[in-house]
Amino acid sequence: MNKRILFILLLIAAFVLPANAVLKEDSLANSLAVLRHELISYHVQQNKLLSNSKAMSQEVFETMRNIMERSSQNAIMLYSQQTDNIFELTYACHEAKAQYEEFRKKTLPFKEYIANSNLEISRYDSLVNALSTMPVFILNDRAKVDRNVCLTLAVNIRRMLIDNNEDMKEYVMYYQFTEKRLSTLNSYADSQYEFIQQSIFSGGSPNYYSILRNLKAYLTRMSISLSQQYNPDNKVMSQWDVRWIIWLFVAIAMYALLAVAVNLFSIRFVVTRLMRRDRFKDSNKWFLEKRSYIILAGSIITFGVIMAIFKTGMLTSSNFVKMSASMLLELSWLGAAIVISILLRVSGIAIKYTYRVYSPIIAVAFVVFAFRIVLIPTVILNLFFPPILILTTAWQFHVGRKYHTHLLRSDMILSTATLTVLIASFIASVTGYTLLAVQLIIWWLMMLTCILTIACIKKWLSVYRVKHDIMNQPVTKAWWFRLIYFVLIPSLSVYSFIIAIYWAASVFNLNDTIWKIFSTYFIDTKNFRLSIFAIVQVIILTFAFNYLNYTLKDLIRLYLQQKDASTAISRSVMIIKVQQVIVWGAWLLIALAIFHVSNTWLVVVSGGLSTGIGFAMKNILENIYYGISLMAGRIKVGDYIICDGIRGKVSSISYTSTMLEGIDGSVIAFTNSQLFTKNYKNLTKNHGLELDVLEVGVAYGTNIQQCQKLLIDAITKLDCIDHRRGVKVVLKSFDDNCVTLKILVWVNVLTQYGDDGKIMECIYKTLNDNNIEIPFPQRDVHIINSNENNTTINK
Repeated sequence: MNKRILFILLLIAAFVLPANAVLKEDSLANSLAVLRHELISYHVQQNKLLSNSKAMSQEVFETMRNIMERSSQNAIMLYSQQTDNIFELTYACHEAKAQYEEFRKKTLPFKEYIANSNLEISRYDSLVNALSTMPVFILNDRAKVDRNVCLTLAVNIRRMLIDNNEDMKEYVMYYQFTEKRLSTLNSYADSQYEFIQQSIFSGGSPNYYSILRNLKAYLTRMSISLSQQYNPDNKVMSQWDVRWIIWLFVAIAMYALLAVAVNLFSIRFVVTRLMRRDRFKDSNKWFLEKRSYIILAGSIITFGVIMAIFKTGMLTSSNFVKMSASMLLELSWLGAAIVISILLRVSGIAIKYTYRVYSPIIAVAFVVFAFRIVLIPTVILNLFFPPILILTTAWQFHVGRKYHTHLLRSDMILSTATLTVLIASFIASVTGYTLLAVQLIIWWLMMLTCILTIACIKKWLSVYRVKHDIMNQPVTKAWWFRLIYFVLIPSLSVYSFIIAIYWAASVFNLNDTIWKIFSTYFIDTKNFRLSIFAIVQVIILTFAFNYLNYTLKDLIRLYLQQKDASTAISRSVMIIKVQQVIVWGAWLLIALAIFHVSNTWLVVVSGGLSTGIGFAMKNILENIYYGISLMAGRIKVGDYIICDGIRGKVSSISYTSTMLEGIDGSVIAFTNSQLFTKNYKNLTKNHGLELDVLEVGVAYGTNIQQCQKLLIDAITKLDCIDHRRGVKVVLKSFDDNCVTLKILVWVNVLTQYGDDGKIMECIYKTLNDNNIEIPFPQRDVHIINSNENNTTINK
């Protein structure tokens, strides 16, 4: 049908689109010749399209007949439903609304084409009038022939456009009739959905205590409902007959067994034999340990593929079978997500215990989907669903308590969440909110499916990351993995909550209500608006901009490293700081726009706070300013500086402080303002060399010229000095005990402390080998005998 409609659209467009225009030629005769050529081509084209349109008119009527037949079926189904059978009523409403939405998307814009066609008819009216009133005496013989041919073609084309316009009006009539019928059906479906939604949130069912108190009457009512719903009618065979339901479940069991048989044979025998080869020796132990669960996962996936084929309608035209296949496909997805997630995340005997923890929710899921498939009457749902929930709740509590020591933390959290949802659903069901309990269960099933699906993907990506060492690869090769792992997966995790609620709400057509809740501003002022969806958008933007920040940072470092590895680290500091400001500044502006923060309000608030913040942040702002100045080139990471007598290497420069790693291993932090205003020495700013000044004393009487030559020759042989600048030995001063010599030598800043020791050792060895005395201070001590002095005095 879509191909037919597309063809009709092209056909109509060809009729409506104007022929090529004729521009002003050098003479009227040439203009008529060109017009004749254009009209002939257009007339031939229109004849072909007209013949095709007549051939396709029957297809259009057939399409309309199918739409009318389907709408009549939906009308009978919808208008015949009783309000006490919610699942049947929900299905009927869903079919009616689905057809209406499908019709609106595929409706041809006939009215627009008619309007355009009217313009074309007016245009050709003017052309016919212009040609017919053209003076003949101004034309030559050839021009007269061209004029007559153009007039004939223009009249024929105008007639074809009028005929086509009439056909379009007929199509419009049929479409208007169909649209009105479907719109009426859609409005009634909306009213029924409103009733269903009121039943969900206003407790349309009796509480369980009143059901048990009037059990006999309730059982009678249930018996009547069962008889009307499932007793077969031998006179008329319906696709929704109980016999179809029985055969459906038999077929489901057969296809499930077929899926198990195929995977049992292929995995247990074929794959097992392949895994025994030396090529898979490392994986064989893991495979044998998890083989049973791999067979289970494969069986669920195979069954889901079979249901997907049935859902497409390739193997059956039964609406009941297609609806059932769609629900079983969702159930298969849940089962596959649980099984594969456990296979990837859990190992050893813990797999068995983890499966047992998820068994209760799988059982509830099967019951809920079975109720939806058989369109169970509401009276039966009210009677049997609370006991099912209390049994499942007790089961979930038992397995969670028994196996909690064997579970991963994530599985324990999900087990607790499942227990909480089951308890809430049980309370809702016994208090008369049975449909709300069903809605809660369906929501949690969808939520659990999304969570475990994302967990499967993330675990597989983690294994891939470790196996291929992705994080240590350059950003040019790992950007795509980082995008998936750090943006898409976290974004899906955030969106999964909304998706699960929206998905579950579609069961009772609560989509509009849910979307209104998500998009409504719970803080709605003139200067600021906040909604759930806006918060989700900002969170996802944070993931995206964080990825962008780190990717750009790595690209900058990679570029600078390739350009000059020796200065890459120091040069990247300032560029990365600016890049971070730009990236997060853009994030802030977008976030403010999402929250609808008023620019006027922002300016007023900023102005009011600027004075107080300015005084409070004076030192901080000053440090930021000086930090930017330092980053601009005064100091870079890796430089050796001396400040306040502290010598060390600059390890980092931030907006407020500079970190210095001392030669003794200590880390000292200077505020940027403090460092900027001090007379610090940058030892590596120019060439990375430092003039080392060492002193040594020799005894008076030493041959100074000979001593200088000896020291220069010896020190020059050392590898730790800069030979280009040489060594100088000069006389410094005449001191009390020695003649002091000063040795001037250039050494590497990074190794200065070690080089000093080597040079001093060389000086001592050279002087000692040449018997040159290195004097040191000496003191003579005279001891006076006190007894002798006393005797002399007495005498």
